Amino acid sequence: MIVNHPIKPLYDKNSKILILGSFPSVKSREEMFFYGHPQNRFWKVVSAVFECDTPTTVDEKRELLLSKHIALWDVIKSCEIVGSSDSSIKNVVANDLTQILSVADIKRIFVNGKTAFKYYNKYIRDVVNREAVCLSSTSPANAMWSVDRLVEQWKIIRSL
Repeated sequence: MIVNHPIKPLYDKNSKILILGSFPSVKSREEMFFYGHPQNRFWKVVSAVFECDTPTTVDEKRELLLSKHIALWDVIKSCEIVGSSDSSIKNVVANDLTQILSVADIKRIFVNGKTAFKYYNKYIRDVVNREAVCLSSTSPANAMWSVDRLVEQWKIIRSL
């Protein structure tokens, strides 16, 4: 069964960094916001990178990213997926990033994990003519990477 991405991209005209995930988890789709599963370490990592409190509400999460000039979305617009399993993704249709890139002066694009990187390179890179930097996934499935190790690598998002 095809699942459509239900969450609008988060960005404004001041966004300089774009972070792309692969596709929202079941929990994120239920909450209608990114990285909604409590086990996902995205919000812990980003808040540690910027040395601020971890946001808990959607409004706090939006404010954190926009105040740091970060846009957030996903590579995939629709796909077949079993639960939240990236490895089950098939029949991908990519999101159109031009709605962000035409408004915001995005300096760098990062992807959260290898699945997002794979689909970015397959469907988007040549369309937008921009390379993306692959960061290690904040997913709990990436158990080899501790939060501290993720934070060290993710500090690159502060580079602008």
